[in-house]
Parts: sequence; C-alpha cells; structure tokens
Amino acid sequence: MLKFIKGHMESMEGIEIYPILSLLIFFIFFVILFWWVFTAKKDYIKTVSHIPLENHQNDTEL
Repeated sequence: MLKFIKGHMESMEGIEIYPILSLLIFFIFFVILFWWVFTAKKDYIKTVSHIPLENHQNDTEL
C-alpha cells in the first residue's frame, strides 16, 4: 500500500513543497510558543495556574 501512495505522490508536480511548509509551520509555532513562555509575566502565570483550583461557581450549582 505504501508503494501505491509513494508512486501516486511522485507523479504530482509541486508536492515536494508540502513537507517543507509543514516543517516550517511546526518550527515557527514552537519558536513563538517558546518566546511567549519566557516573556510571560510571572503574575499572569501564577494567576492562570490557580484557575483550576478555584471552583466558586461550581460549589453553588451542586
């Protein structure tokens, strides 16, 4: 089956750009994520990390 897919893809023109674009998008996403993590304010990280522990609204619904 892989032989069929490989043969079919080799017959398409311009298909070689898709793996390069995929790698580029993947790399850019993680570089931006890495940059955001190291530049995020510590107060914001602390506030967001406590959100799952705060369940004031859920207590009244039970």
